[in-house]
Amino acid sequence: MPEEPRKIYIFDTTLRDGEQSPGVSLNLKEKLEIAHQLARLGVDVIEAGFPIASLGDFEAVRAVAAEVEGPVIAGLARTNERDIDRAWEALQVAKRPRIHVFIATSDIHLKYKLRMSREQVLEAVRKGVSLAKSYCEDVEFSPEDASRSDLDFLCQVLETAIACGATVVNIPDTVGYATPQEFGQLIKQIRQRVAGNERVQISVHCHNDLGLAVANSLAAIENGATQIEGTINGIGERAGNTALEELIMALYTRRYYYNCRTAIVTQEIYRTSKLVSRLTGMPVQYNKAIVGKNAFTHEAGIHQDGVLKERTTYEIMNPAMIGLIQDNIYLGKHSGRHALRQRLEQLGFKLNEAELDRAFARFKNLADRKKEISDRDLEAIVAHEVKDIPEKFVLEHIHISTGNRVVPTATIGLRLNGTLREEAACGEGPVDAAFNAIDKATGIPVCLKSYHLSAVTGGKDAVGEVTVKVEYNNKVYIGRGISTDILEASARAYLNAVNKVVYELGDEVLAAKPVEAGAAK
Repeated sequence: MPEEPRKIYIFDTTLRDGEQSPGVSLNLKEKLEIAHQLARLGVDVIEAGFPIASLGDFEAVRAVAAEVEGPVIAGLARTNERDIDRAWEALQVAKRPRIHVFIATSDIHLKYKLRMSREQVLEAVRKGVSLAKSYCEDVEFSPEDASRSDLDFLCQVLETAIACGATVVNIPDTVGYATPQEFGQLIKQIRQRVAGNERVQISVHCHNDLGLAVANSLAAIENGATQIEGTINGIGERAGNTALEELIMALYTRRYYYNCRTAIVTQEIYRTSKLVSRLTGMPVQYNKAIVGKNAFTHEAGIHQDGVLKERTTYEIMNPAMIGLIQDNIYLGKHSGRHALRQRLEQLGFKLNEAELDRAFARFKNLADRKKEISDRDLEAIVAHEVKDIPEKFVLEHIHISTGNRVVPTATIGLRLNGTLREEAACGEGPVDAAFNAIDKATGIPVCLKSYHLSAVTGGKDAVGEVTVKVEYNNKVYIGRGISTDILEASARAYLNAVNKVVYELGDEVLAAKPVEAGAAK
């Protein structure tokens, strides 16, 4: 009789390690939206943040702990008392809380970062894990930079953490230095040498500096690891973390090899990937495994012929398994509200009446410009126009004059609390002119940090999707906009970022003096 598949727990750290990606800054509403989607995805643990890091991080962890049910909700803390107290303050409202404490154990970290002896680290582990355990039954301990730590000392640290009540010990490859064979052997050695390891979950947290995070995580599973930590789309510090969608589908597709299972609802993978990409402003590369635009696309004639005859000739996964619906039913300007609602529900969007009204209005507006509306167009409408923050400034109209022998000039009309504000400005190009006009009309001097334009679909009438990152008071805000007119999409994205500034800081930011065009550029 075949052995029962072993359960692998999925620990998602998109909201903590993922948000540490350069240029990523999520507000409370966005973090909650991602957390709820992670719960629908079926992850076992959500690491909601690092409560001591900032007031915003603390409030986000507390909100996720209070509102999101199903997964364990974890908060990160160093082994010091202040961190752990703050973590518990944020987590105590959760139905299933976990305090995740860590301290570095490699000689290079001890010497140059911590400036502590091994004895001092062991004492910090005793105190930190014991304090966390006094608050919370579920305690995870991580020896940072474990893969570069002395094995004897690492085992001693892990035994200390287990003796003090840790329920999970996590082995991080913090700098992505390990290779699959040696990382697998490390997990094997820990299982053989660490007293009490049979009482705890053995977890791994791999970084992708050498492109080996998923491979190292799979090697760890083969050698007894029971929990994998990672992020959606593999985002995170430097080159990122284990891409959870890749790991999950590797375990599913090769389930007879690994004989492991997860609790993941795989049909939610694509939707989760798109949400994280949209809210973080980090596009998914076209050739990325599982969720990339080209992952299930075939151009070569031989491949196309083979797939048409039998899908498994060139596809080892059915795209429907990750929630990617490829049989698009195109909607047009004659399609009604009921047809739109039905298609959105098939795509996984459940809208209330007010949201459906907004979606239908934008759908009709787009349908007047574009003959056929695809699923990706609908996803963009809902993501950018419906499920976003309330609009304080509403784009009323935009007119741009440009050419290779004229100075680009933009005239913008914005409505604020029913009052129309109109301004005009010049710029180095039409997009710069539009942004300068918005600066004058809003009076909020944001600084543009990055601009990204992509097409949602192909064709001359493709919907353009613009993502911008702006800075205000040393904080980055991400704005997104769509339109068949890329200049309008650019203005919508920039205005969306400004509206996020107002949403987060309140109406007092509107009292700022009007700025000169381009003052913050």
